Amino acid sequence: MERLSDTQIEERLASFPNWRREGEAITADYDRGGFSAAIAFLNQVADCAELANHHPDILVHGYRHVRVTLTTHSAAGLTERDFALATKIDAIS
Repeated sequence: MERLSDTQIEERLASFPNWRREGEAITADYDRGGFSAAIAFLNQVADCAELANHHPDILVHGYRHVRVTLTTHSAAGLTERDFALATKIDAIS
């Protein structure tokens, strides 16, 4: 998959208010209200990632917050796959 240009990334991020760019990745934070809800959300993200065969970094912190970071390692940056998975994650959030 081809790496997106900075302009392409900024254009796509305009449609993703929960996501921000951090270097060669995009990141979103979700407050799930409690530990069980955070873990349930993490499992839903994991299911989406498995189906897409595109695996994010996921961090549960402060017992109720989940941070998801997407990048395409094989492209050394952001690709359409990252934004496709971000769309699916936003749909379950």
